[in-house]
Amino acid sequence: MFKNYIGYHLEEQRRNTKYLLREATRYKRLMKLIFCTIVMVLLWNLPSAFFGIPNLTVVEQRTISVFCFATLMWILEPVPAWNTSVTLIVILLFCVSDSSLCYMREGYSPEALGTLLSHKKLMACFADPIIMLFIGGFILAIAATKSGLDVKLARILLKPFGTKSENVLLGFLLVTGIFSMFLSNTATAAMMLTFLAPVLKSLPANGKGKICLAMAIPIGANIGGIGTPIGTPPNAIALKFLNDPEGMNMNIGFGQWMTYMFPLALVLLFIAWRVLLWMFPFTQKRIELQIEDKKERPLKQWQEKLVYIVFVITILLWMTDKVSGINSNVVAMLPVAAFSLAGIITRIDLEEINWAVLWMVAGGFALGVALQDTGLASHLIQIIPFSTWSPVLMIIGSGILCYAMANFISHTATANLLIPILAMAGMSAAATLAPYGGVSTLLIGVALGSSLAMVLPISTPPNALAHATGLIEQKHMIRVGLIMGVTGMLIGYIMLIVLGKAGLF
Repeated sequence: MFKNYIGYHLEEQRRNTKYLLREATRYKRLMKLIFCTIVMVLLWNLPSAFFGIPNLTVVEQRTISVFCFATLMWILEPVPAWNTSVTLIVILLFCVSDSSLCYMREGYSPEALGTLLSHKKLMACFADPIIMLFIGGFILAIAATKSGLDVKLARILLKPFGTKSENVLLGFLLVTGIFSMFLSNTATAAMMLTFLAPVLKSLPANGKGKICLAMAIPIGANIGGIGTPIGTPPNAIALKFLNDPEGMNMNIGFGQWMTYMFPLALVLLFIAWRVLLWMFPFTQKRIELQIEDKKERPLKQWQEKLVYIVFVITILLWMTDKVSGINSNVVAMLPVAAFSLAGIITRIDLEEINWAVLWMVAGGFALGVALQDTGLASHLIQIIPFSTWSPVLMIIGSGILCYAMANFISHTATANLLIPILAMAGMSAAATLAPYGGVSTLLIGVALGSSLAMVLPISTPPNALAHATGLIEQKHMIRVGLIMGVTGMLIGYIMLIVLGKAGLF
Protein backbone atom coordinates (compact mmCIF):
# COMPACT_ATOMS: atom_id res chain seq x y z
CA MET A 1 0.00 0.00 0.00
CA PHE A 2 2.98 2.28 0.53
CA LYS A 3 3.66 2.24 -3.19
CA ASN A 4 0.93 4.82 -3.70
CA TYR A 5 2.60 7.71 -1.84
CA ILE A 6 4.34 10.44 -3.85
CA GLY A 7 8.06 9.89 -4.11
CA TYR A 8 7.99 6.13 -3.59
CA HIS A 9 9.90 5.61 -6.85
CA LEU A 10 12.69 7.89 -5.59
CA GLU A 11 13.00 5.92 -2.35
CA GLU A 12 13.04 2.67 -4.29
CA GLN A 13 15.71 4.07 -6.60
CA ARG A 14 17.81 5.11 -3.59
CA ARG A 15 17.58 1.62 -2.11
CA ASN A 16 18.52 -0.01 -5.40
CA THR A 17 21.48 2.31 -5.84
CA LYS A 18 22.65 1.61 -2.29
CA TYR A 19 22.35 -2.14 -2.92
CA LEU A 20 24.30 -1.91 -6.18
CA LEU A 21 27.08 0.12 -4.53
CA ARG A 22 27.33 -2.41 -1.72
CA GLU A 23 27.47 -5.26 -4.20
CA ALA A 24 30.13 -3.45 -6.26
CA THR A 25 32.25 -2.90 -3.17
CA ARG A 26 31.87 -6.55 -2.18
CA TYR A 27 32.91 -7.60 -5.70
CA LYS A 28 36.04 -5.38 -5.60
CA ARG A 29 37.04 -6.77 -2.21
CA LEU A 30 36.56 -10.31 -3.47
CA MET A 31 38.72 -9.59 -6.54
CA LYS A 32 41.45 -8.15 -4.30
CA LEU A 33 41.32 -11.23 -2.06
CA ILE A 34 41.55 -13.58 -5.05
CA PHE A 35 44.49 -11.58 -6.47
CA CYS A 36 46.41 -11.75 -3.15
CA THR A 37 45.74 -15.47 -2.87
CA ILE A 38 46.88 -16.16 -6.44
CA VAL A 39 50.14 -14.28 -5.82
CA MET A 40 50.77 -16.33 -2.65
CA VAL A 41 50.04 -19.64 -4.42
CA LEU A 42 52.32 -18.73 -7.35
CA LEU A 43 55.22 -17.77 -5.07
CA TRP A 44 54.60 -20.90 -2.99
CA ASN A 45 54.98 -23.20 -6.02
CA LEU A 46 57.59 -21.46 -8.18
CA PRO A 47 60.99 -23.15 -8.57
CA SER A 48 63.30 -21.93 -5.78
CA ALA A 49 65.82 -20.75 -8.40
CA PHE A 50 63.33 -18.04 -9.41
CA PHE A 51 64.06 -16.07 -6.21
CA GLY A 52 67.80 -15.86 -6.80
CA ILE A 53 68.57 -16.70 -3.16
CA PRO A 54 71.28 -19.36 -2.72
CA ASN A 55 70.26 -22.45 -0.70
CA LEU A 56 66.67 -21.25 -0.28
CA THR A 57 64.77 -23.87 1.73
CA VAL A 58 61.13 -24.94 1.30
CA VAL A 59 60.16 -23.32 4.60
CA GLU A 60 61.84 -20.05 3.61
CA GLN A 61 60.06 -20.02 0.25
CA ARG A 62 56.72 -20.56 1.98
CA THR A 63 57.54 -17.72 4.36
CA ILE A 64 58.27 -15.42 1.39
CA SER A 65 54.87 -16.25 -0.10
CA VAL A 66 53.10 -15.61 3.23
CA PHE A 67 55.03 -12.35 3.67
CA CYS A 68 53.99 -11.12 0.21
CA PHE A 69 50.42 -12.25 0.85
CA ALA A 70 50.32 -10.27 4.12
CA THR A 71 51.88 -7.22 2.47
CA LEU A 72 49.33 -7.16 -0.35
CA MET A 73 46.44 -7.82 2.02
CA TRP A 74 47.51 -4.98 4.36
CA ILE A 75 47.92 -2.59 1.42
CA LEU A 76 44.80 -3.48 -0.58
CA GLU A 77 42.64 -4.25 2.50
CA PRO A 78 40.10 -6.68 1.01
CA VAL A 79 39.46 -7.57 4.67
CA PRO A 80 40.23 -5.61 7.86
CA ALA A 81 43.93 -5.57 8.78
CA TRP A 82 43.45 -7.67 11.92
CA ASN A 83 41.81 -10.41 9.81
CA THR A 84 44.98 -10.52 7.72
CA SER A 85 47.15 -10.84 10.83
CA VAL A 86 45.15 -13.73 12.24
CA THR A 87 45.07 -15.45 8.84
CA LEU A 88 48.83 -15.29 8.36
CA ILE A 89 49.40 -16.76 11.84
CA VAL A 90 47.07 -19.67 10.99
CA ILE A 91 48.82 -20.24 7.65
CA LEU A 92 52.21 -20.28 9.38
CA LEU A 93 50.93 -22.70 12.04
CA PHE A 94 49.44 -25.15 9.55
CA CYS A 95 52.13 -24.96 6.87
CA VAL A 96 55.47 -23.83 8.33
CA SER A 97 55.50 -24.87 12.01
CA ASP A 98 56.62 -28.04 13.79
CA SER A 99 52.91 -28.79 14.24
CA SER A 100 51.99 -28.30 10.59
CA LEU A 101 50.09 -30.75 8.41
CA CYS A 102 52.04 -33.96 7.84
CA TYR A 103 52.21 -33.68 4.05
CA MET A 104 53.70 -30.19 4.46
CA ARG A 105 56.72 -31.75 6.18
CA GLU A 106 57.08 -35.12 4.48
CA GLY A 107 58.93 -35.90 1.25
CA TYR A 108 61.78 -33.44 1.82
CA SER A 109 65.28 -33.93 3.14
CA PRO A 110 66.05 -31.95 6.33
CA GLU A 111 68.39 -29.67 4.37
CA ALA A 112 65.81 -28.97 1.65
CA LEU A 113 62.92 -28.49 4.10
CA GLY A 114 64.76 -26.08 6.40
CA THR A 115 63.96 -25.01 9.96
CA LEU A 116 60.34 -25.40 11.00
CA LEU A 117 58.92 -22.72 13.28
CA SER A 118 58.00 -23.47 16.87
CA HIS A 119 54.20 -23.50 17.10
CA LYS A 120 54.54 -22.37 20.71
CA LYS A 121 56.45 -19.25 19.65
CA LEU A 122 53.86 -18.38 17.02
CA MET A 123 50.93 -18.84 19.39
CA ALA A 124 52.77 -16.91 22.11
CA CYS A 125 52.58 -13.83 19.86
CA PHE A 126 48.98 -13.44 21.06
CA ALA A 127 50.26 -13.05 24.62
CA ASP A 128 53.53 -11.22 24.01
CA PRO A 129 54.43 -8.83 26.86
CA ILE A 130 53.92 -5.90 24.48
CA ILE A 131 50.32 -7.07 23.95
CA MET A 132 49.89 -6.98 27.73
CA LEU A 133 51.23 -3.43 27.73
CA PHE A 134 48.53 -2.37 25.29
CA ILE A 135 45.80 -4.17 27.21
CA GLY A 136 46.84 -2.22 30.30
CA GLY A 137 46.63 1.01 28.31
CA PHE A 138 43.16 0.16 27.01
CA ILE A 139 41.94 -0.76 30.51
CA LEU A 140 43.21 2.58 31.83
CA ALA A 141 41.36 4.40 29.03
CA ILE A 142 38.06 2.61 29.76
CA ALA A 143 38.35 3.26 33.50
CA ALA A 144 39.19 6.92 32.90
CA THR A 145 36.03 7.31 30.81
CA LYS A 146 33.77 5.46 33.27
CA SER A 147 35.02 7.51 36.23
CA GLY A 148 34.90 10.82 34.37
CA LEU A 149 38.64 11.30 34.87
CA ASP A 150 39.11 12.14 31.19
CA VAL A 151 36.59 15.02 31.36
CA LYS A 152 38.03 16.34 34.62
CA LEU A 153 41.54 16.28 33.20
CA ALA A 154 40.38 18.09 30.07
CA ARG A 155 38.75 20.82 32.18
CA ILE A 156 41.79 21.22 34.41
CA LEU A 157 44.35 21.12 31.60
CA LEU A 158 42.49 23.53 29.28
CA LYS A 159 41.60 26.07 31.96
CA PRO A 160 45.10 27.68 32.16
CA PHE A 161 44.95 28.61 28.46
CA GLY A 162 42.26 31.22 29.04
CA THR A 163 39.91 32.49 26.33
CA LYS A 164 42.28 33.98 23.75
CA SER A 165 41.68 32.08 20.50
CA GLU A 166 45.29 31.19 19.70
CA ASN A 167 45.87 30.04 23.30
CA VAL A 168 42.76 27.86 23.21
CA LEU A 169 44.17 26.26 20.04
CA LEU A 170 47.46 25.57 21.84
CA GLY A 171 45.48 24.10 24.72
CA PHE A 172 43.64 21.65 22.49
CA LEU A 173 46.90 20.63 20.78
CA LEU A 174 48.77 20.02 24.03
CA VAL A 175 45.92 18.29 25.89
CA THR A 176 45.18 16.04 22.90
CA GLY A 177 48.88 15.26 22.58
CA ILE A 178 49.28 14.42 26.28
CA PHE A 179 46.16 12.23 26.34
CA SER A 180 47.30 10.31 23.25
CA MET A 181 50.61 9.49 24.94
CA PHE A 182 48.80 7.18 27.35
CA LEU A 183 45.42 6.47 25.74
CA SER A 184 44.42 5.29 22.28
CA ASN A 185 44.98 7.94 19.60
CA THR A 186 41.55 7.14 18.18
CA ALA A 187 39.80 7.32 21.55
CA THR A 188 41.61 10.58 22.36
CA ALA A 189 40.58 12.16 19.05
CA ALA A 190 36.95 11.09 19.51
CA MET A 191 36.88 12.47 23.06
CA MET A 192 38.51 15.80 22.17
CA LEU A 193 36.24 16.31 19.16
CA THR A 194 33.34 15.95 21.56
CA PHE A 195 34.82 18.65 23.80
CA LEU A 196 35.39 20.79 20.73
CA ALA A 197 31.79 20.69 19.48
CA PRO A 198 30.38 23.47 21.72
CA VAL A 199 33.46 25.62 21.07
CA LEU A 200 32.98 25.43 17.29
CA LYS A 201 29.39 26.69 17.64
CA SER A 202 30.66 29.98 19.04
CA LEU A 203 32.91 30.67 16.02
CA PRO A 204 31.88 32.43 12.77
CA ALA A 205 30.55 30.02 10.14
CA ASN A 206 32.74 31.46 7.37
CA GLY A 207 35.97 31.82 9.40
CA LYS A 208 39.05 29.64 9.23
CA GLY A 209 39.12 29.22 13.01
CA LYS A 210 36.88 26.17 12.83
CA ILE A 211 39.26 24.47 10.40
CA CYS A 212 42.18 25.40 12.65
CA LEU A 213 40.64 23.86 15.79
CA ALA A 214 39.35 20.78 13.98
CA MET A 215 42.81 20.14 12.49
CA ALA A 216 44.40 20.48 15.94
CA ILE A 217 42.77 17.26 17.16
CA PRO A 218 44.22 14.73 14.67
CA ILE A 219 47.60 16.52 14.63
CA GLY A 220 47.77 16.49 18.43
CA ALA A 221 46.74 12.83 18.59
CA ASN A 222 49.23 11.70 15.93
CA ILE A 223 52.19 13.67 17.27
CA GLY A 224 51.38 12.91 20.90
CA GLY A 225 51.75 9.19 20.23
CA ILE A 226 55.49 9.76 19.77
CA GLY A 227 55.93 10.60 23.45
CA THR A 228 55.59 7.16 25.09
CA PRO A 229 56.14 3.50 24.13
CA ILE A 230 52.38 2.88 24.38
CA GLY A 231 51.41 6.04 22.51
CA THR A 232 51.16 4.15 19.21
CA PRO A 233 51.78 0.50 18.18
CA PRO A 234 54.86 1.23 15.98
CA ASN A 235 56.71 2.49 19.09
CA ALA A 236 56.08 -0.79 20.86
CA ILE A 237 57.05 -2.80 17.78
CA ALA A 238 60.37 -0.96 17.53
CA LEU A 239 61.05 -1.52 21.25
CA LYS A 240 60.15 -5.18 20.87
CA PHE A 241 63.16 -5.68 18.57
CA LEU A 242 65.49 -3.22 20.34
CA ASN A 243 64.93 -4.85 23.74
CA ASP A 244 64.81 -8.48 22.60
CA PRO A 245 67.21 -10.41 24.93
CA GLU A 246 68.07 -12.73 22.04
CA GLY A 247 68.66 -9.80 19.71
CA MET A 248 69.96 -6.30 20.43
CA ASN A 249 69.06 -6.40 24.16
CA MET A 250 69.31 -2.59 24.49
CA ASN A 251 66.97 -2.48 27.51
CA ILE A 252 65.37 0.86 26.59
CA GLY A 253 62.84 1.59 29.34
CA PHE A 254 59.54 3.47 29.40
CA GLY A 255 61.08 6.39 31.30
CA GLN A 256 64.14 6.51 29.04
CA TRP A 257 61.90 6.72 25.97
CA MET A 258 59.84 9.52 27.53
CA THR A 259 62.94 11.45 28.60
CA TYR A 260 63.79 12.18 24.97
CA MET A 261 60.65 11.55 22.92
CA PHE A 262 58.30 13.55 25.17
CA PRO A 263 60.25 16.80 24.60
CA LEU A 264 60.35 16.04 20.87
CA ALA A 265 56.57 15.64 20.83
CA LEU A 266 56.16 18.95 22.69
CA VAL A 267 58.44 20.79 20.25
CA LEU A 268 56.48 19.41 17.28
CA LEU A 269 53.17 20.37 18.91
CA PHE A 270 54.38 23.96 19.33
CA ILE A 271 55.51 24.01 15.69
CA ALA A 272 52.10 22.65 14.65
CA TRP A 273 50.49 25.47 16.66
CA ARG A 274 52.33 28.15 14.68
CA VAL A 275 51.74 26.36 11.36
CA LEU A 276 47.98 26.15 11.99
CA LEU A 277 47.76 29.81 13.02
CA TRP A 278 49.67 30.80 9.89
CA MET A 279 47.50 28.70 7.55
CA PHE A 280 44.11 29.18 9.25
CA PRO A 281 44.07 32.46 11.20
CA PHE A 282 41.20 33.21 13.61
CA THR A 283 38.82 36.06 12.85
CA GLN A 284 37.33 35.83 16.36
CA LYS A 285 39.92 36.72 18.98
CA ARG A 286 38.24 35.19 22.05
CA ILE A 287 36.59 31.80 22.67
CA GLU A 288 34.54 30.75 25.70
CA LEU A 289 35.29 27.15 26.74
CA GLN A 290 32.37 25.03 27.92
CA ILE A 291 33.20 21.40 28.66
CA GLU A 292 30.29 19.66 30.34
CA ASP A 293 30.19 16.16 31.69
CA LYS A 294 26.68 15.02 30.85
CA LYS A 295 27.45 11.35 31.18
CA GLU A 296 26.12 9.50 34.20
CA ARG A 297 29.10 7.77 35.76
CA PRO A 298 28.20 4.21 36.80
CA LEU A 299 31.02 3.97 39.35
CA LYS A 300 30.74 4.48 43.10
CA GLN A 301 32.71 7.24 44.78
CA TRP A 302 35.33 4.90 46.23
CA GLN A 303 35.77 3.27 42.81
CA GLU A 304 36.37 6.67 41.19
CA LYS A 305 39.02 7.47 43.80
CA LEU A 306 40.65 4.09 43.16
CA VAL A 307 40.81 4.89 39.42
CA TYR A 308 42.60 8.17 40.17
CA ILE A 309 45.08 6.49 42.52
CA VAL A 310 45.85 3.55 40.21
CA PHE A 311 46.13 5.89 37.20
CA VAL A 312 48.76 8.01 38.96
CA ILE A 313 50.67 4.99 40.33
CA THR A 314 50.72 3.30 36.91
CA ILE A 315 52.03 6.39 35.14
CA LEU A 316 54.69 6.95 37.81
CA LEU A 317 55.83 3.31 37.63
CA TRP A 318 56.02 3.51 33.85
CA MET A 319 58.13 6.65 34.04
CA THR A 320 60.48 5.27 36.73
CA ASP A 321 60.87 1.69 35.51
CA LYS A 322 64.67 2.01 35.55
CA VAL A 323 64.57 3.07 39.20
CA SER A 324 61.89 0.64 40.43
CA GLY A 325 63.23 -2.27 38.41
CA ILE A 326 59.69 -3.22 37.32
CA ASN A 327 59.30 -3.80 33.60
CA SER A 328 56.73 -1.52 31.92
CA ASN A 329 54.92 -4.59 30.54
CA VAL A 330 54.49 -5.90 34.09
CA VAL A 331 53.31 -2.49 35.33
CA ALA A 332 50.54 -2.58 32.70
CA MET A 333 48.98 -5.52 34.52
CA LEU A 334 48.45 -3.44 37.70
CA PRO A 335 45.34 -1.58 36.45
CA VAL A 336 44.02 -4.81 34.92
CA ALA A 337 44.09 -6.58 38.28
CA ALA A 338 43.05 -3.59 40.42
CA PHE A 339 40.09 -2.54 38.29
CA SER A 340 38.91 -6.13 37.79
CA LEU A 341 38.94 -6.93 41.50
CA ALA A 342 37.18 -3.66 42.34
CA GLY A 343 34.42 -4.29 39.80
CA ILE A 344 35.39 -1.18 37.81
CA ILE A 345 36.09 -3.22 34.68
CA THR A 346 33.38 -5.74 33.86
CA ARG A 347 32.93 -8.37 31.20
CA ILE A 348 31.02 -5.86 29.08
CA ASP A 349 33.90 -3.36 29.39
CA LEU A 350 36.34 -5.97 28.09
CA GLU A 351 34.36 -5.98 24.85
CA GLU A 352 35.34 -2.30 24.39
CA ILE A 353 39.04 -3.17 24.22
CA ASN A 354 40.32 -2.69 20.69
CA TRP A 355 41.16 -6.35 20.14
CA ALA A 356 41.60 -5.70 16.42
CA VAL A 357 44.71 -3.60 17.16
CA LEU A 358 46.10 -6.29 19.48
CA TRP A 359 45.60 -9.03 16.90
CA MET A 360 47.09 -6.77 14.25
CA VAL A 361 50.24 -6.31 16.33
CA ALA A 362 50.38 -10.04 17.12
CA GLY A 363 50.35 -10.84 13.41
CA GLY A 364 53.33 -8.53 12.89
CA PHE A 365 55.21 -10.27 15.71
CA ALA A 366 54.44 -13.66 14.14
CA LEU A 367 55.76 -12.46 10.80
CA GLY A 368 58.93 -11.31 12.59
CA VAL A 369 59.30 -14.75 14.20
CA ALA A 370 58.86 -16.40 10.80
CA LEU A 371 61.46 -14.19 9.12
CA GLN A 372 64.02 -14.69 11.86
CA ASP A 373 63.55 -18.30 12.98
CA THR A 374 63.36 -19.79 9.48
CA GLY A 375 66.61 -18.04 8.60
CA LEU A 376 64.92 -16.11 5.78
CA ALA A 377 65.86 -12.71 7.25
CA SER A 378 69.52 -13.72 7.37
CA HIS A 379 69.32 -14.95 3.79
CA LEU A 380 67.72 -11.70 2.63
CA ILE A 381 70.36 -9.66 4.44
CA GLN A 382 73.12 -11.67 2.75
CA ILE A 383 71.87 -10.90 -0.76
CA ILE A 384 71.24 -7.18 -0.09
CA PRO A 385 74.55 -5.29 -0.33
CA PHE A 386 74.09 -3.19 2.82
CA SER A 387 77.86 -2.96 3.15
CA THR A 388 77.91 -0.83 0.01
CA TRP A 389 75.13 1.44 1.22
CA SER A 390 75.75 4.71 2.96
CA PRO A 391 74.57 4.47 6.60
CA VAL A 392 72.80 7.79 6.16
CA LEU A 393 70.90 6.36 3.18
CA MET A 394 69.89 3.32 5.21
CA ILE A 395 68.65 5.40 8.16
CA ILE A 396 66.98 8.29 6.37
CA GLY A 397 65.75 6.20 3.45
CA SER A 398 63.98 3.71 5.73
CA GLY A 399 62.23 6.55 7.56
CA ILE A 400 61.07 8.18 4.31
CA LEU A 401 59.87 4.82 2.99
CA CYS A 402 57.91 4.20 6.19
CA TYR A 403 56.43 7.71 6.09
CA ALA A 404 55.32 7.27 2.47
CA MET A 405 53.74 3.87 3.09
CA ALA A 406 52.05 4.85 6.36
CA ASN A 407 50.15 7.65 4.65
CA PHE A 408 48.26 5.06 2.62
CA ILE A 409 48.11 1.96 4.82
CA SER A 410 47.90 1.30 8.54
CA HIS A 411 50.77 2.72 10.60
CA THR A 412 50.96 -0.56 12.49
CA ALA A 413 50.97 -2.60 9.28
CA THR A 414 53.80 -0.47 7.89
CA ALA A 415 55.88 -0.93 11.03
CA ASN A 416 55.10 -4.66 11.03
CA LEU A 417 56.40 -4.95 7.48
CA LEU A 418 59.57 -2.87 7.77
CA ILE A 419 60.89 -3.20 11.32
CA PRO A 420 61.60 -6.99 11.36
CA ILE A 421 63.69 -6.72 8.17
CA LEU A 422 65.40 -3.49 9.20
CA ALA A 423 66.22 -4.97 12.62
CA MET A 424 68.18 -7.77 10.95
CA ALA A 425 69.75 -5.35 8.48
CA GLY A 426 70.74 -3.01 11.30
CA MET A 427 72.38 -5.80 13.31
CA SER A 428 74.44 -6.86 10.30
CA ALA A 429 75.50 -3.26 9.62
CA ALA A 430 75.85 -2.16 13.27
CA ALA A 431 79.44 -1.00 12.83
CA THR A 432 78.65 1.34 9.93
CA LEU A 433 75.54 2.69 11.67
CA ALA A 434 77.33 3.42 14.96
CA PRO A 435 78.57 6.94 13.98
CA TYR A 436 74.96 7.93 13.31
CA GLY A 437 73.37 6.58 16.45
CA GLY A 438 73.32 2.86 15.69
CA VAL A 439 70.39 0.51 15.22
CA SER A 440 68.20 2.47 17.66
CA THR A 441 68.27 5.46 15.28
CA LEU A 442 67.24 3.17 12.43
CA LEU A 443 64.26 1.52 14.15
CA ILE A 444 63.02 4.46 16.22
CA GLY A 445 63.24 6.58 13.07
CA VAL A 446 60.85 4.18 11.36
CA ALA A 447 58.42 4.43 14.29
CA LEU A 448 58.73 8.23 14.12
CA GLY A 449 58.06 8.24 10.39
CA SER A 450 54.85 6.25 10.86
CA SER A 451 53.52 8.62 13.56
CA LEU A 452 54.14 11.66 11.34
CA ALA A 453 52.24 10.17 8.39
CA MET A 454 48.98 12.18 8.42
CA VAL A 455 48.56 13.56 4.92
CA LEU A 456 45.20 11.97 4.04
CA PRO A 457 41.91 11.25 5.83
CA ILE A 458 42.70 7.54 5.46
CA SER A 459 46.20 7.92 6.95
CA THR A 460 45.03 7.57 10.57
CA PRO A 461 41.73 7.05 12.45
CA PRO A 462 42.07 10.52 14.11
CA ASN A 463 42.34 12.05 10.61
CA ALA A 464 39.23 10.17 9.51
CA LEU A 465 37.29 11.29 12.60
CA ALA A 466 38.25 14.94 12.08
CA HIS A 467 37.45 14.77 8.36
CA ALA A 468 34.01 13.36 9.23
CA THR A 469 33.12 16.65 10.93
CA GLY A 470 32.82 18.19 7.46
CA LEU A 471 35.03 21.13 8.46
CA ILE A 472 38.25 19.84 6.93
CA GLU A 473 38.93 19.26 3.26
CA GLN A 474 41.56 16.83 2.02
CA LYS A 475 43.69 19.69 0.68
CA HIS A 476 43.94 21.09 4.23
CA MET A 477 45.26 17.78 5.55
CA ILE A 478 47.74 17.42 2.68
CA ARG A 479 49.27 20.86 3.25
CA VAL A 480 49.53 20.59 7.04
CA GLY A 481 50.51 16.90 6.92
CA LEU A 482 53.40 17.47 4.52
CA ILE A 483 54.76 20.43 6.49
CA MET A 484 54.62 18.56 9.80
CA GLY A 485 55.96 15.36 8.25
CA VAL A 486 59.06 16.97 6.74
CA THR A 487 59.69 19.16 9.81
CA GLY A 488 59.16 16.30 12.24
CA MET A 489 61.43 13.90 10.36
CA LEU A 490 64.19 16.52 10.13
CA ILE A 491 64.12 17.46 13.83
CA GLY A 492 63.56 13.86 14.92
CA TYR A 493 66.52 12.42 13.01
CA ILE A 494 68.84 15.19 14.19
CA MET A 495 67.84 14.42 17.78
CA LEU A 496 68.18 10.63 17.37
CA ILE A 497 71.61 10.90 15.75
CA VAL A 498 72.89 13.25 18.47
CA LEU A 499 71.52 11.03 21.26
CA GLY A 500 72.85 7.90 19.58
CA LYS A 501 76.34 9.35 19.24
CA ALA A 502 76.27 10.31 22.91
CA GLY A 503 75.20 6.78 23.85
CA LEU A 504 71.96 8.00 25.43
CA PHE A 505 69.57 6.07 23.17
